[in-house]
Amino acid sequence: MRYLVLFPVLAALVGCGTPQERCIAGATRDMRIVDRLIAETQGNLDRGYALEEVERTGVRWETCRRGPPQKDGKPSRPDLCLQEYTFTVTKPRAINLADARQTLAELQKKRAAQARVAAPLVASCKATHPE
Repeated sequence: MRYLVLFPVLAALVGCGTPQERCIAGATRDMRIVDRLIAETQGNLDRGYALEEVERTGVRWETCRRGPPQKDGKPSRPDLCLQEYTFTVTKPRAINLADARQTLAELQKKRAAQARVAAPLVASCKATHPE
């Protein structure tokens, strides 16, 4: 039984990564964010439009119980109730393609500058935490 308690703790520790991986991840965090923005902007240019997630609300019938329990201790009988729920819809959104190209070029410049700054930090991480 004791081992079952330790298993989630060990699983969480394994997911943390080695000290070298954590150091490199910290040094390249901004680069990963810019990489994600570059991929999103490139996808928008390839499609010719952006995708936007919009939250909507709706109602649906769900089973619910109303009222106090019955006299013999049994739960009240199920009933149908209207319940609100939220869902996400992906919608196309028009973009200015010229602005998107300019943004992509700026992001690529920023990525190159970040790579130059991160290279010595990554080398330092590898020297400090050899695997």
